[in-house]
Order: sequence, then structure tokens, then C-alpha cells
Amino acid sequence: MNSYRKVTADYWPDDYIAKRRSAENAIKLIKPGQRIFIGSSCGEPLVLSKELNNQASNFTDLEIVRVLRQEVSLMGTGDNQEAYGGFNVRYFYLGSAKPHSLAQIKRFITPINLSAVPRLFKSRQLPIHVALIQVSEPDDFGWMSLGVSVDVTLAAAQTADLVIAQVNPKMPRVLGRSFIHVNEVDVIVEHEEELLTIGHVPDFEAAHLIAQYAAKLIEDGSTMQMSLGTTHQGLLTGLSQKNDLGIHTQFLSDSIMQLVSMGVINNRKKGFNEGKLVASGAIGSKNLYEFLHDNPSIEFHPSDYVNNPTIIAQHNKMVALNVVMAMDLTGQVAADALPYNHFSGVNGIMDFIRGASLSPGGKNILLLPSTTMDGKSSRIVPSLEDIPVIVPRAEVQYVVTEYGVVNLFGKNLQERAIAMISIAHPNFRDELFYKAKEMGLLGKERTLADSIRSVYPLNIEETRVIKGQQVLFRPAKPTDERKIQEHFYNLDRQDVVRRFLHEKTSFVRDEMADVYQVDYIHDMTIVAVIGEVGFEEIIAVGGYFIEPARNMAEVAFSVAKDWQGKGVSSIIQEKLAKTAREHGIRGLVAYTTTNNMGMIKLFKRLPFRVKSAYDDVGLILTANFDEPIPTKIPIA
Repeated sequence: MNSYRKVTADYWPDDYIAKRRSAENAIKLIKPGQRIFIGSSCGEPLVLSKELNNQASNFTDLEIVRVLRQEVSLMGTGDNQEAYGGFNVRYFYLGSAKPHSLAQIKRFITPINLSAVPRLFKSRQLPIHVALIQVSEPDDFGWMSLGVSVDVTLAAAQTADLVIAQVNPKMPRVLGRSFIHVNEVDVIVEHEEELLTIGHVPDFEAAHLIAQYAAKLIEDGSTMQMSLGTTHQGLLTGLSQKNDLGIHTQFLSDSIMQLVSMGVINNRKKGFNEGKLVASGAIGSKNLYEFLHDNPSIEFHPSDYVNNPTIIAQHNKMVALNVVMAMDLTGQVAADALPYNHFSGVNGIMDFIRGASLSPGGKNILLLPSTTMDGKSSRIVPSLEDIPVIVPRAEVQYVVTEYGVVNLFGKNLQERAIAMISIAHPNFRDELFYKAKEMGLLGKERTLADSIRSVYPLNIEETRVIKGQQVLFRPAKPTDERKIQEHFYNLDRQDVVRRFLHEKTSFVRDEMADVYQVDYIHDMTIVAVIGEVGFEEIIAVGGYFIEPARNMAEVAFSVAKDWQGKGVSSIIQEKLAKTAREHGIRGLVAYTTTNNMGMIKLFKRLPFRVKSAYDDVGLILTANFDEPIPTKIPIA
């Protein structure tokens, strides 16, 4: 049964004047044994929090309820709780509390999805006796905005027995369901002060690469949720060329504001709440808060709306973009509040993952730096043995590190282990491989190939439009094993003979390993793919394999029948030649038959002098990179 406060019908200006108190006198209204909610995130009413702290010795058995903040000047650390016997603290937080700063307060943490907290208050299962909130000045009709912190604060204010509101002229008036009327509060404390802000989010090199990979997954017209941990400049760069993006997220940040100013975000194609940027709070700079004030394109709503998976799922191409702390080889996820997102923790991660997964064309994307900041430990581990799992493996879709992107949805445990190892830091892949075998995640027949230490060359990736369809040309990955097999099995009989120079009906894993276990330098395979990442169809395969004695690279190609004659193999050959030349290989060589006119014509398109020779098998074509054809422009 929901319990809401009774609202007086007094003339609000008179009511406002009658309710004014000093912070000291307002806090004196609190009684021993009560449960006190403190406004969350950057909307915390600092003057009220400080006064409560000052009077701590006057109280017994107070319970402080709040959304986790790591850096709290008041009742935020274990030491403070021990110092004041009158305070107990209840934090709403879904992380694992592994960091040292969180481990100190582990016993006070209540694991819960943020979308469920308002229900906890409204049902009085956790009754709030006093709510300390911060609001804007009242408008002409007596309405005050909760400004940068609507989230669970609105529910606390609506259900508390006593509401003490700090009225701050610095609090922006944010539209949406963010308002509370003067008649709905019991005490007014007027106090002007700057709102809490956060500085520039630290950028690091890996974050920029992660952002590049993640941006490739985000289509024009997508609606996004972005966690605070997403890198600032990296995402700005990665998303700057996108169009018609929308926002439905837990917290607004300076990055989102900048994307709006660039015209990237316009909310026109959300499919739900179109034209409106929707959130439940804001965490950022003073400029961000000024941007929010009376902005008709922005609406803040409480967490049981913004974080409701059924609401999230109604958006077009909903993308949940979240930073996580660690993952294991099966796809289980640990997440924690870190120095750059400590105001919010990770309370909404599961709400948005589930909502995005149900959205038409939706995606959930987890961003994971491959190592700790000092590079000494891998964030991809064999198993999360002593770390609580925040996202179950069945809920995980895309995972992005600075070494690539994988899609774990629908993959078995062996495929997941191979995928996670492929995007781990190269220094830790050997260890992860052997651990995976020990754990039974990889078959006994699996061997450690040199390719496992190779770094995926992102610069080779390119998308071309062919036959009106987007085709991605990219280096092959260890996760392409099955798809490459299927490509060869689907080739016409004659195309198989042209590719392998003999009849072949079986393409077993050991024989195909050389195609996808490449080091991207001496051996290279480039595939042309269509479809969603993780479920692509390979329409063409081209590769070179080094002949060490001559430092020449043997090339071979195969193209699905429906895509032949469309220039696909020419694009692959250009990329192979450019890559081989950059790595000091002398040239390319092709072994084919005299009647394979397609291969002969393809090879002779190279901007180098092509020499022909014959042996017992057929025709040998050779092109040296130091013999360019003058009338053609050599590949750089």
C-alpha cells in the first residue's frame, strides 16, 4: 500500500514564510530513532548534512539512508560511523565493494536496483521519517524543482513524515516530474551555495581505443544510456560523426551536453518521449547545471520511471553503455564505483541492460579496460571467485576493451572463453588460455598459437557499401573459426577447387586454423562480413601466408557466389598488399590454374609488375613491391 504525505491547502507564499527556519533549528526537529533520507548525488543539501553532522552527539539510533557516494565529507566513511554512536547508515548500491574504500563500509550496503528504491519508500517497507532535500526557489505558483537530483529523492520527499528543504537559488529549475510544492514540505531552510560538481574525467589511452570500438556499434538514430565511467573525450570523438542520437539515461553529464551542442543528440528518433532528453539526475560542472535550467528539451523523472526496463525497452535502438570493473572468461561481470563515478555507483546497470535487450534493435555494451591503471593485473580473469557478480553471464551482449569487441550473446562457454581471451591484454593471454583449459572451458585439442599474443589492427577495418548493403572489411579474429568453416562449406564445388587447387569436401578445424590463427604481420587474413557483430556472415576470405625463405607472401581468395564480380576480392587484395608492404614483406605470390581467369585478372590489378611462371601444378604469379608499374600509383 502506497503512503503519500497529506498536502495543506494554505496560500503558498504565507506557508513559505511560516515554514522558514535556520538549518540548526530545522535539524533539531529530528527525533532519536528516526530514519533520515539525504538527497542524493550532486543534489545533496550540504548545509543540512553538515548541520546534522554537527548535532550528531545529540541523537541516538538515527539511520541515514542514501545512495552511495564514496567521497562524503559527513557520514560517508566507516570511521565516521564508529565515531558517532547515534548514526547507522544504509547505502543503496549494487556494486561488489571490492575497492578498499568501499570495503570499509561493506556492512552498510543494501544491494538493490535503483528502479526498485522508490517502491521501497512508497510501500513503507522502509519508511522514511525525515527527508533532507535541496530544491530551487519556488516559481510563481509555489513549485520548487528538485533540480539535479530527482532519482529516488522525489519518492523520499513524497512519503517522508517530515520534509526539510534547503532552498538554493543555485539549483536549476529542471522540467519534467521534478517538482515539489511549497505546501508539500514542512520546513524551509534558505541557503545559497554552489552545487557539488565533478572535475574533468581522467582520460587514458586505452579509453580512446575503447570508445572507437564502441562507437562503431552505435547506429544513427539510437537512444543511449551512458554511465558516468564512459570516457569523456573518447566518446566525444567516437560519436561526433553520428546523427539523430537520443538520450534516456540515469545521469546527464558534460559529455552529453557537448554532444547536444554539436547537434549529434537531437532526440528526434527515440520512438518514445521524442524531442526530449530524459534522465533522473545530473552530475557534472557548473556549465552543465546552467544548461539544464528551464531547458524545454530536457525532462527529469524519478528512477522508477527512468530505470524501468519496460520504459527503457520502448525506445528505438536503445543502447546501454556501461563501464565495468572485471569480467571472467564465461562472461560474468563485476562492477564498482570508481574514482570517476563515485557519485552514483552502478545502481542502474541491470535496469538498463535488461531494457536495452528488449528494445527493437537494442544493444547492451560493456566497456572494460583490459588491465588495472598500473597495468599489473588483468581485468579479464579466469573466474570471479571472490567478487560478487553484478551482471549474470546470460545478460551480457557486447564487450569492448582496447583490443577489440566481442558479442557473447548465444555463445557457448568455449566460444566465450576464446572471445574474452582475444580481447584481453596480450601479456595475460597465455595465462588465461592455460587457466581456461584447466577449468574445462577449452577442449584438450586446443593449442596455444602465436596469434593469441597478437594485437588486432583496428586501422585495417573499413566499411564499404556494395549492392546497397554495408560490408565490413576487417582482419580475421579467433572468434571467426566457425564462420570461416561455414563460408568454405557453402562455396560452390568449382570455387573450392580454385581456392585449394584440388577437390575438397571437408574443412575441419585443424586444417582451417591457419586462416584465423594469424599474427597480423607474417600471416594475415582479411574477411568481408555482413550482419551484426558476433553473428556476421562471411562473404569473402582473403589472406597471405609468409614464405620465410623468400620473404614473399602467398595469397589466396574465396568469395561467396552471390558476391562474385562485385569488387570484393579487389578490396581485400588492396588491403593485403598494403599490410604486407608495411611489414617489410618483399611481395605477393599466387599459385593458381591456367584457366582461373578470375584470379589471374585480380592479381594483375596490382600496381606492380606481375611475372608469370609455370610448374607441374599450374601457374605461379609474382609481384614484387619494388617493381611498381609507372602508370599506376603504388600502394602507400
